[in-house]
Amino acid sequence: MSAQRPLFADLDAVDPAAVDDRVRDLAARLPPRIHLGTSSWSFPGWTGLVYADRNGKPASEQTLARHGLAAYAAHPLLRTVSLDRTFYAPLTTAEFAAYAAQVPDYFRFVVKAPAAFTDPAIRKGGSGEPARDNPSFLDGAAAVATFVRPCLAGLGPKAGPLVFQFPPFGRRLLADLPRLTARIAAFMSVLPRGPLYAAEVRDPQLASHEFAASLHDGGAVPCLAVHARMPPVAEQAAACGLDAADCPLPLVVRWNLHAGRGYEEAKADYFPFNRLVEEDPVSRDALAILARQAAAGDRDTFITINNKAEGSAPLSVLNLATAITCLQ
Repeated sequence: MSAQRPLFADLDAVDPAAVDDRVRDLAARLPPRIHLGTSSWSFPGWTGLVYADRNGKPASEQTLARHGLAAYAAHPLLRTVSLDRTFYAPLTTAEFAAYAAQVPDYFRFVVKAPAAFTDPAIRKGGSGEPARDNPSFLDGAAAVATFVRPCLAGLGPKAGPLVFQFPPFGRRLLADLPRLTARIAAFMSVLPRGPLYAAEVRDPQLASHEFAASLHDGGAVPCLAVHARMPPVAEQAAACGLDAADCPLPLVVRWNLHAGRGYEEAKADYFPFNRLVEEDPVSRDALAILARQAAAGDRDTFITINNKAEGSAPLSVLNLATAITCLQ
């Protein structure tokens, strides 16, 4: 006798949105080593773009967070996603493995390292103001034990870049840039070899050849940040040598925030993230050129896009993929 199907088995199911032939053709023309995606996936406003509706209604944010990843990964243009929740607290091997089980073999995760290892300060709850020095800042052994090993064991070959996002460092640490860059490189050098590690910064002084070279010595690459605090992405790439035709390094980019915008301001103005509100063709075209150069050099490219970049990350991915393929 066959097992009886649970009465509410499909109650939390999330189905992918229908994708037209134009998008499938675009995905087929996108070089396979270019991985485009978004920051997280739990946005009801993406109904019709990424997710099918549920009896005429969008799935809730909670339902998408728990059950939407497989539908997200079914979209032919979405070959990566940024796991942002790991920035706030480490995950277990089992939690990482549960994510990996929901996506195809070609899919890769961009994983943010916990801020416990990248923020020099312990922050006050609510205000985010520094309260005291952080004793685990740049603690490589702790990062390996609580983040890197569980991540790699759980995600396996589906682990893409492990991104260490550093906040603005402040006057005290920036006063001695060579020492700061050496400390970050030393931290990276403690991490086990093999995975792709990337460092993302919020201080323009660190978008430099010297910082990129220091990261390379430590076994990492720069993560270009399209962000209001940072120079235009083309300038960052040039400063770090990532735009050179003979550059051997993978390209890792996080398109975070529209120029001149604050995070909360953009979040309020762009919600519910179902349309492009403020397009950024300068950043898009620069990223398209960098991605094509990387593909021509047989280098991996990972670009994740936040809703706060233009208003709707899936639509930004669509336009970026179009720009990349138009350059072929």
